[in-house]
Amino acid sequence: MLIIPAIDLKEGKCVRLEQGHMDKATTYSDDPGSMAKHWEDQGAELLHVVDLNGAFAGTPRNLDAIKAIRQAIRIPIEVGGGIRDLDTVRSLVKVGINRIILGTAAIENPEFVKQACKEFPGKIIAGIDAKDGMVAIKGWAEVTKVKATDLAKQMQGYGIIAVIYTDIKRDGMLSGPNIEATKALAESLTIPVIASGGVSRMQDIIDLMAIKHCGIEGVITGKAIYSGSLDLKKAIAFINSAGMCA
Repeated sequence: MLIIPAIDLKEGKCVRLEQGHMDKATTYSDDPGSMAKHWEDQGAELLHVVDLNGAFAGTPRNLDAIKAIRQAIRIPIEVGGGIRDLDTVRSLVKVGINRIILGTAAIENPEFVKQACKEFPGKIIAGIDAKDGMVAIKGWAEVTKVKATDLAKQMQGYGIIAVIYTDIKRDGMLSGPNIEATKALAESLTIPVIASGGVSRMQDIIDLMAIKHCGIEGVITGKAIYSGSLDLKKAIAFINSAGMCA
C-alpha cells in the first residue's frame, strides 16, 4: 500500500483546505517544487497534485507550478483539478504527468472519460469525492444525487485504472478516514481504490492496512504530514516492513 503525499495548489502555493472551503486555506509553502522534492526525499513513490483553482474554474490555473513540480522530482505524479477536455489531458501528459485524475467530468461528460481512457490507456483515474455517500463536484461546491459506488462502477467499465475516494466531511479535519465507506467501495470494484481524506496519525495507516486485501492500493495524506501529526518517512518504513512480514 502506497502512502501518497498531497500537494494542493492555490495561486501557485502549497495549501491545505478544510472540507474543500477555499476561504479556509492554510499556506505551507510558496515553492511547490521544493515541497515535492522534500516528500520524494522522505521516500514517497508517487505524488498527488490538485489544482484547486482549476477545480473551481473548470480549467487548469496552476500549470507553471505543476511543471515546476515535474522538473523537481523523478517519481510519478498524478494530477487533478479542472481537467475537463482531451486537450488538457494531452497537455499534462506532454509535460510528463503520469496519471490524470478526472472528477467533475466523470459526472458531466462521461463520453470524455471514455475517450480519455481510450487515448491514454493506463493513465486515467477517477477522483470520486463524496458527502454522505453522494458524489460532489465542481471543487465540492455541488453535491449530486449520484451514489459514489454507482459512479465508480460506471467509470470502471470505461477503463479507468483506479478510483481515488475522498470523504469530504473528513478532508483536512484530521478526524480519521472513513474506513467503512472506503472498504465498501473497494469491495464493489475490481480495480484498486486509493483512500483520501482525514488521515491524521499512524493508527489510521494501520486501520487502512487492515482492509488492504479488499483492494486498497494506497492512501493520500496532506494536512497530517504538513502539521507533523504523521511522519511520512516513518509511515512509509512501517508499510514496507509490514509488507515484508506479510
